[in-house]
Amino acid sequence: MRAALLSLLPLALLATAGDASPRQSGEERLAKMLEGRTAGAPVDCVRTLPNTDMTVIDGTAIVIKRGGTIYVNRTSDPRSLDDSDYLVLRRFGDGGQLCSIDTMTAYDRGSNIYSGNVFLSEFVPYTKAK
Repeated sequence: MRAALLSLLPLALLATAGDASPRQSGEERLAKMLEGRTAGAPVDCVRTLPNTDMTVIDGTAIVIKRGGTIYVNRTSDPRSLDDSDYLVLRRFGDGGQLCSIDTMTAYDRGSNIYSGNVFLSEFVPYTKAK
């Protein structure tokens, strides 16, 4: 059990609020991140190890950057996403990837109080045109 919790720590630490202006809505932040990119076919899993840049966009989506691809997961209830929470992942598959069957538990960064569960959906990959 302890080893499982320790394996989740890196992903929890990677989920950051990003650097956008507080005046932007979540949809505006996401649109700016995806400028010049085209959506591909949704996928169930995204490789997250060894290096993953993950951002929670308040009320909108979880964004994962892998190389030149940006994966967007709008979750089952994107309104519940709060960029002031940190996420702890419960993996059901390969430890090196994040899949739509995995769940996350959200905790408030300041008080460490449980905020809710996040249920993932498919990941939509966005790439730049060549």
